[in-house]
Amino acid sequence: MRTYVNDCSVQFINGDGIKLLSEISENIPEDSIICIFHTHVANQMSIETKQQLLQIVKDIGKKRDICHLYNNIQDKYLHLDYYFDGIESQNTIAETDGHGRWFKWLA
Repeated sequence: MRTYVNDCSVQFINGDGIKLLSEISENIPEDSIICIFHTHVANQMSIETKQQLLQIVKDIGKKRDICHLYNNIQDKYLHLDYYFDGIESQNTIAETDGHGRWFKWLA
């Protein structure tokens, strides 16, 4: 059984989020699901950086439950990839405007 806490405190960390992601995830309580969300920022990443991010999420997913909600890594669609109990699920869930003005759920 999971316990939910309504703690809305935010901690800002200076640095490269992709390079820090593994370390940050180690400091998140084991009974929590790690959630990563980003959209248009992926357009500013090189192909190598995008691949590195996806690999880090996959590596974390081998050990922890993690959700990754994003667009603009491989296309303009909204994706929800997650790993629960080490099992990967990749889902395309919506069509999006690149700047987030609209989205359309996919059936």
